[in-house]
Amino acid sequence: MDEKSATQRKLFLILTTLIVGMCSIVYELLVSTAASYFLGNSVKQFSLIIGFYMAAMGVGSYLSSFIQKDLLYRFVQTELLLGLVGAFSVPLIYIYFAYADLAGFQLFALLLISVIGMLTGLEVPLLTRILEKDFELKDNIANILAFDYLGALVATLIFPFFLIPFMGIYKSSLIFGMINICVGFATFIYFYRELSLPSLKRNLVYLSFASSIAVVLLCLFLASQFLSGWNRKIFKKPVIHHEETPYQSIVLTRGAKDTRLYLNGGIQFSSKDEYRYHEALVHYALMQLDNPKKVLVLGGGEGLAVREILKYESVRQVEVVDIDPRITELSSTVASITEVNQGSLLDPRVRIINQDAFRFLTDTQDFYDAIICDLPDPTNETLSRFYSNAFYKLLDRHLNRGGIIATQATSPDMVPRAFWCINASIKAGGFEYSYPYHAYVPSFGNWGFIMASHHPLDIQFKDDIETKYLSAEQMQHAFFFSKDSYLPHTLPNQLDQPILLDYYLDHLGILYTDQGH
Repeated sequence: MDEKSATQRKLFLILTTLIVGMCSIVYELLVSTAASYFLGNSVKQFSLIIGFYMAAMGVGSYLSSFIQKDLLYRFVQTELLLGLVGAFSVPLIYIYFAYADLAGFQLFALLLISVIGMLTGLEVPLLTRILEKDFELKDNIANILAFDYLGALVATLIFPFFLIPFMGIYKSSLIFGMINICVGFATFIYFYRELSLPSLKRNLVYLSFASSIAVVLLCLFLASQFLSGWNRKIFKKPVIHHEETPYQSIVLTRGAKDTRLYLNGGIQFSSKDEYRYHEALVHYALMQLDNPKKVLVLGGGEGLAVREILKYESVRQVEVVDIDPRITELSSTVASITEVNQGSLLDPRVRIINQDAFRFLTDTQDFYDAIICDLPDPTNETLSRFYSNAFYKLLDRHLNRGGIIATQATSPDMVPRAFWCINASIKAGGFEYSYPYHAYVPSFGNWGFIMASHHPLDIQFKDDIETKYLSAEQMQHAFFFSKDSYLPHTLPNQLDQPILLDYYLDHLGILYTDQGH
């Protein structure tokens, strides 16, 4: 082989290395993200999947030592198989979640990533050995590893900024699986003469690649139909909007008399009874204040808590801090939501800030009469920090004298240790008085809230505020918890030790679609 041909061969295989390195990391991220969507606890899911992926790569690297001949052909086979498994990794996870026993979901995800890892582990040794006849071993290893790692960097950059917001995890797995398959086919064509395969085997390779690409393309073409059917299976009611943002999966359903919003599979509100939740969240706090003027809402981008706050004539400004701009955009424009929130986000008194709540509290210099925390349940470490003692210290820093905070606090029935952990965290955050209470919301069950201040509250109900659920009697009853429901020795949640997440997931088990706020 002349020097020019050897250089071209080297460049082709290095480019191949970059692409397959990128594909493998994308599969790892896709499986981790899908598992986090359905099981919660993202740190646990990413840790387990990365660990099994790396261990399986080691197994694949070891198995490559048993391949003694036909290295190019074995590499082509590996790419075809890896492309197929990678392409259908997320579709298989979706199918398993919808139709199989959820008790085995974790094992299934780990088995899937182990197969991907083992096939990935075969790639680098095979590529290094393919090049060993033309270049020194030290150069081969340096080049192959350098471009494999570069491909990993490319994958980690495009995953959050392009794939999730524009493709979604379902289509991304199919697209990158097809890329893997095409790399294998391109390798087969480029080294056609060196492969020295009998005609029957060559025809089988052509047939395998053609049929694989055709199947993946068909699945891509039918992706919308598949996702629509999957949504019907999971969400029961017709799905009128579905998208994936850099922050979460958003699903909006609408039945004959019910509109529902789901984030990452967890229900956020049902129009049939959301007023119970939002009246309890907002009015218990604001009714204890004389003429509140400035209110901060953390989360609550659907505008339902804001609707309740705007019932107070004294309120001059409401700031809504929600990290996902798509939630506030949809809640300002989609009729199914604006009918429920009564166009609250379009009120001139309302200011929308699309920013992480923790970061906002760290940066802002403003003070508020009341802070309402309408944040999702602590299903992962990122969300758990919004219920930490450090977070409540930040809230305290931005309260006017005599101000009150109120937060949703999960279900005292389904996850009692989580509920009382939040109460302990509020006290550890510096609030002298905390007032746990609860309300029955049919979509969620018995739901918990906590109000806190630096002064004792004489709970009052104001008749001049229009409510559909709350009454003076209901308000007084809400603070009663039976003797056996108290868990007074629950530890507070801390940033560096998010024990709340363990409390929440231990009691709840696997997160079912229709549970939790």
